[in-house]
Amino acid sequence: MSEPLRSDDLTAVVAALAGREMVVVAPHGTVNTGVVAGGQRQTSVGPAEGSGTAAPMRQGPVRADRLKAARRCFVPPPGFETALAAIDSGIVVLVGEPGSGRETHALNLLAHGREEPVLVQVDGADNISRWGTRGHGVHGYLVMECPDPLALRAWDMAGLEGRLAEVRARLILVLSDAPGLVAALEDNLGVPVVRHLPPDPRQVFSAHLSDGCSDAGACAAWLRSLEPGQHNELLPDGLPPRQAAQAAQAVLRLGVASGVSSTEAERHLARNEGPEIFARAQAEPALLAHLLSLCVYGGMSPDVMQERAADLLRLLAPSERRELDIHSPRGLAPGDVVRSSSAEILRALGAHRVRRPGTESADTVAFFWPTVAETVWGALCRDRSDLLPLLHFWLAHPGHESEQVERAGRGAAAIAAATAGRSLTHLRHLASAASPAAPLVAAWCLGTAASDPTAGRKAAELLDRWSVAAEEPLRSVVAHACHPDCGRVTAVQALPLLRQLIETQRHDGNMSLIGVVLAVLVRQFETGDSEARAAVLSRMCEWARSDGSLGLVAALVCPEIAGADLAWWSEQVLSGAELASCAAELVGHALDEPVAFPFIRDALIDWAAEADGTKDLARALDKLLDALVEARKPGFLRWLLAMRRGSDGLPGKELAARALAELRGDAAAPNTY
Repeated sequence: MSEPLRSDDLTAVVAALAGREMVVVAPHGTVNTGVVAGGQRQTSVGPAEGSGTAAPMRQGPVRADRLKAARRCFVPPPGFETALAAIDSGIVVLVGEPGSGRETHALNLLAHGREEPVLVQVDGADNISRWGTRGHGVHGYLVMECPDPLALRAWDMAGLEGRLAEVRARLILVLSDAPGLVAALEDNLGVPVVRHLPPDPRQVFSAHLSDGCSDAGACAAWLRSLEPGQHNELLPDGLPPRQAAQAAQAVLRLGVASGVSSTEAERHLARNEGPEIFARAQAEPALLAHLLSLCVYGGMSPDVMQERAADLLRLLAPSERRELDIHSPRGLAPGDVVRSSSAEILRALGAHRVRRPGTESADTVAFFWPTVAETVWGALCRDRSDLLPLLHFWLAHPGHESEQVERAGRGAAAIAAATAGRSLTHLRHLASAASPAAPLVAAWCLGTAASDPTAGRKAAELLDRWSVAAEEPLRSVVAHACHPDCGRVTAVQALPLLRQLIETQRHDGNMSLIGVVLAVLVRQFETGDSEARAAVLSRMCEWARSDGSLGLVAALVCPEIAGADLAWWSEQVLSGAELASCAAELVGHALDEPVAFPFIRDALIDWAAEADGTKDLARALDKLLDALVEARKPGFLRWLLAMRRGSDGLPGKELAARALAELRGDAAAPNTY
């Protein structure tokens, strides 16, 4: 039987265990997690004041290859010289954003001036105030992310400085930046606090490119070949050093000597990054919601991305009912990894805030490499096709801003492209959703997908089928999809669809659809090239020969397009080709239609005003009037009489007088053109 412990023995045990938060001493007893009784006692101790005794901590040498890589391609960030001067004090606190090159900065500070530095990294999760050095032979210590730096005090730092001074070593404590942190640390610690700023991504890129390229001449020539815009695409402002290094590695793999373009390199990087981000986000519903929202609404304000992410999160996690707030963790569903700030979420997504051009304060959010969105859609459609119905429901409710509606439609089109058109089976439900914006979202989708090489055929089939559908929302989708400002449906594609919409329009249907068709036809003419304009003019001439709605639409379109480009009209009229007679026929038809008469009357007067002093315009108008005289349409006679009653000096009055005389069989005045 052993002798009982004496009081001085107990003191020795406690001292030996200094640094542990709790020591339970129980002679002749059993220690358990229940009630402690029977001569046992519990003693709480801390480190002896001024004892210099340090607790063992998890630490290990910085790997030689890691240190060499950090030094070989190092680009000194802003403030590096200031940090070098500060580290002479023994301890420096380096504060910066994660992923901005803080660790590389710290390693180079510790290694500066030594060919073979010996550096040790200390686990920041331990209590640094109780840490002790390894003795002589170590030049520097790196501590990453102390969990509660504000719990440290100046006397803690003084003790550390003394221990470091004894062994001629230095220590850098690296922390994540937070509002007010630098000022608080300066007040509490009494050691230099340096704010880390990331280095220029272009310099980091060049350093890694030069390091990996054996042909220095080819490397320099490739860098010189980049235009400023190409630099911005591959290396946007704020690109983290790690990604700048990845860009250099991508260029090296693709071949500097072969002349790989920056666009090819950017797409290569996106193909790798997109699936990685998507795989990481699948484990976090909140992060996944932000990722998909960014894919759709990237380039818009952070508030829009946040609002749409909150809506999507409620669909992804039905039990979650509170608004998602990216500035605090309370909106996250149970089990989500808490990301405490929007900056942290953007870092996880490979994205950043961008200042909107021409503004001082309006920020937008976007991926560093925009084509990442395409690769995310590809990964989602391949690995999580079960989410597609939910995503289309979400896209049907984008908000009321026109840009958000457009982005939602383009997002649905991107999904269609990633699935070779298979996802368009969900578009009927999207178009019919209880949302005012839903038909427009579907229109943007089909209008954009119509020209896609993989989804275009199925989009065209859907447009054709819906153009004769009974459901008004589907017909509205087709009308809006044909608008040139709502995608890439050409005039040649749009004209048959619009005709089917008009011919199948019920008298008790939504007549506002006819107004949309009119606007689409006019816009197709205004924005089209000469071939597209000729197609519109030719089809309007055909429609003018029809009774009912088609003829009325042609008559109303004519005055709107007559003044769109008088130079083009004059060229067609003077060419003597088929379009010249078509133009005269369409104008005569519009003059015969009572509802269109005042508009085409004014259009011809405007043409006459523009023709004054312009030889080609005047000759074309005279030729057009000759054709109308020959056609002898009643509406043209009405126009001539209205011109005769017009005030002196009315543009075209003399032309109209000659045409009227010719129409009546009187001798016409000599033609001065």
